Amino acid sequence: MKQITLDAIDLKLLDFLQTNASISNQAMAERVHISPPTCLRRVKALRDSGLIEHQIAILNTDKLAAIQGHGLTALVEITLDRQGAEHLEAFEVRAVQDNAVQQCYRVSPGPDFCLVVYCADMPAYLALANRLFTQDANVRNVKAFFSVKRAKFAPRIDVNFKK
Repeated sequence: MKQITLDAIDLKLLDFLQTNASISNQAMAERVHISPPTCLRRVKALRDSGLIEHQIAILNTDKLAAIQGHGLTALVEITLDRQGAEHLEAFEVRAVQDNAVQQCYRVSPGPDFCLVVYCADMPAYLALANRLFTQDANVRNVKAFFSVKRAKFAPRIDVNFKK
C-alpha cells in the first residue's frame, strides 16, 4: 500500500469537510488559501486515498421525531460464547448488514462487540434482538442501554493532534 503523507493544507481541508461537506469548492479554496483547481485536485486525492470514506447528511433526530414519532437508540454490548476469528467475523457480517445497526465496534476487554442501534420503537428493537441475538446460538450475553437524551453527537476527528 502506498504511504499517504498529509501536509497542513490537507489537514485544513479534512477539518473543514468534517464541519461542512456541502461547502462549495470555491469557498473551500478561499478558506484554505489555495486556488479552486488545486483544492478540487487535493480533495479528490483525499477521497481516492480512502481518508474521506463517505459524505453524508446527518439528520436531526429530535426534529425527525417531531414528524415521525420518537425513535429508540440503544447501545448494546454483545459477548459471544466462542471468540474464534471465524465466529467474530460471522457475527460482525450479520450485524453490519442490518439497517438498524448504525455503528458496530469490536472491543476489548469486556464484551466482544458494542453496537449503536436505532429502531422506530421497542417492538422494532425486539425484532432486531430476535434477528441478531436470540437466533444466534453463539451469542452468550446481551446488555442494552437505552438512550434517554443525546447530549452530543460529533463524528468529527481532530486531525491536528500530534503523535
